[in-house]
Amino acid sequence: MSLGLKTVKAVCPHDCPDTCGLVVGVDPAGRAVELRGDRDHPFTRGFLCQKVARYLDRVYHPTRLTHPLRRVGPKGEGRFERVSWADAVREIAARLQSIVDSPDGPQAILPYSYAGTMGKIQGSSLDRRFFHRLGASLLDRTICATAGAAGCDVTLGTRAVTDPLATVHSRYIVNWGSNTSVTNTHLWSLMVQAKKHGAKVVTIDPHRSRTAARSDWWIAIRPGTDAALALGVMHVLFRDGLQDQDYLDRYTVGAAELRERVMNEHPLEKVAKITGLSVETIEQFAGEYGRSRQLFGGPALIRLNYGMQRHGGGGMAVRTVTCLPAITGDWRYPGGGALLSTSKMYPFDTAYLERPDLIPPGTRTINMVQLAEALAGELPGPPVKALVVYNANPAAVNPDQAKVIRGLKRDDLFTVVIEQFPTDTADYADIVLPATSQLEHWDVHSSYGHLQVQANPPAIAPLAEAKPNTEAFRLLAAEMGLEPELFAESDEELCSGAMRNVERGIRNDTRPDQSAFRTPDSAFQGISWDRLRTGEPVRLNLPETWTPFAEGNFGTPSGKCEFYSAREAAAGRDPLPHYVPPHEDPQTKPELAAKFPLQMVTPPNPSFLNSTFANIESLRASAGEPVVEMHPADAGNRGIADGDRVRVFNDRGSFRARAVVGETVSPGVVVSFGIWWNKFTVDGVNCNTTTSTALTDLGGGATFFDNLVEVAAG
Repeated sequence: MSLGLKTVKAVCPHDCPDTCGLVVGVDPAGRAVELRGDRDHPFTRGFLCQKVARYLDRVYHPTRLTHPLRRVGPKGEGRFERVSWADAVREIAARLQSIVDSPDGPQAILPYSYAGTMGKIQGSSLDRRFFHRLGASLLDRTICATAGAAGCDVTLGTRAVTDPLATVHSRYIVNWGSNTSVTNTHLWSLMVQAKKHGAKVVTIDPHRSRTAARSDWWIAIRPGTDAALALGVMHVLFRDGLQDQDYLDRYTVGAAELRERVMNEHPLEKVAKITGLSVETIEQFAGEYGRSRQLFGGPALIRLNYGMQRHGGGGMAVRTVTCLPAITGDWRYPGGGALLSTSKMYPFDTAYLERPDLIPPGTRTINMVQLAEALAGELPGPPVKALVVYNANPAAVNPDQAKVIRGLKRDDLFTVVIEQFPTDTADYADIVLPATSQLEHWDVHSSYGHLQVQANPPAIAPLAEAKPNTEAFRLLAAEMGLEPELFAESDEELCSGAMRNVERGIRNDTRPDQSAFRTPDSAFQGISWDRLRTGEPVRLNLPETWTPFAEGNFGTPSGKCEFYSAREAAAGRDPLPHYVPPHEDPQTKPELAAKFPLQMVTPPNPSFLNSTFANIESLRASAGEPVVEMHPADAGNRGIADGDRVRVFNDRGSFRARAVVGETVSPGVVVSFGIWWNKFTVDGVNCNTTTSTALTDLGGGATFFDNLVEVAAG
């Protein structure tokens, strides 16, 4: 930092496992002029991704929303007039109250938010209290990771978790459906350290991502078939005696039943046909994974991520893959096991923040993946008459985009958007309220990729008339005459309250399908709000060498890793791991594949973070333009050359892109990067015009990667 600047420690708020510590330099005039990664943060270690390194470009971007707006043109044109906060709040409150008082009642109001900030206060506190108190419809926030959470819960009773810093001790590292070098860059740096000490890095992905290209071995699996590969790996492990029988006997349930299934039902020839891999590849991978300690001198680690979750069988895929470390006993060792998320290690008092006790009995829940159906009046319950969007951009990110936009254009839908920028969704709003950036408000953060807890004190004053989300809901609550005591705490008081220890074993979230397993309150022992409020990162109170499942201690009813799940059996479902094919699968739906023969996967563009940063010119320039990567055989069959303009389409919609022809995908697979704002594409739509609102087998998540398309020149 330059001399003469005040420094403030902050936290990156975005939907990324790294949750980086920031150091902000503020000049005497109160303007943030420098920003870097916190060198004292044990996970950030002083460096940031290319996106957050440009965060000041975002804070001071010329299109920042600085005052409330009222629509004056047709929905979608983005034409607004400036209004005061008082007038905007009065109008919103009056419209919401009229719906509450109508025959449809408050459930005709739908809040729509997700991970525009991962902060506990600006993401899920007074906003939840407000909508719970109104009796609005509940939103099931499933679009990203609930399939994996549900799959882990069946097998482990909690998330697949290790200490990410222990990755340096791993010696066989499997990035399974994870583009770690792009989406989890600080963990990737630890993988590189491990590699320097002899680790082998393998990536299982339909696409030759940046991580796959930098790995020792890329395994090009067919999309949506990860569970089948895991079952094939189990076949080899049991066949060749590579299991840790002592671990199986002590800490698992159903090992004999699982062995019988994989030996009888999953021969390698069958697995090869499903996955598109050779028998030799499956044999080699399973053998190396099972012999990691003998071949490479240390344990195996599987880094799971979203790639395998966004399929019809995504939940079962995660359930099945998370069985593997128990078979090999890799849970015993630092750096071994499987890592999906560290998020459940933080015992925040979410019940205090959100007040689920205010929810009226019988309130309906709408799955956010099915916003298209909700706005079309196709779901049970009253029609959605008001939509309040914050921390989200559904016009760009939701599946079946054309149908979502038709819903947003409804003249009878009153839409409020709380935002920092004029997003695609904001263009359809009736009222837009300007929100603060991370540098302008209080918050407190957990992480889903490390074990630090950190506060975010404001570094600068709010720009112009921007207000924190919490303040917007305070004003609305006051205008509607809701109980003042529900909204009286300051943001810093909310941060402090969130840190209160919760009683061991008591459920403190609002999702009914979460495991009853909870981290003991000792995880926050010694971590007071007074200690945190300066912004210094503090590690959770966990052992320095932390192997959570070395001696079992799973969160399942049995306390063991459940290959056989009595809960699944009681629910009438298959109690053992199995393969669930994609919803749109050439092997199981040949008639659909005859029309649309290519499986399309749509990972985020590395220059964006989902739809965040897509309006920053320097990052958009680095992203280039929408492309679709194709195998030379598929391109040649369609008369498409590298660099040609093409149309990608199915029955749901179409978008235009530039063809990139090469062997970064297998025949029959195409990849198109998202998530561009529609207003920045050549035809005003993005890849989500082709994706479906079908849900995953477990957890009700999105199936963005179950998407059969055709590609044509022109």
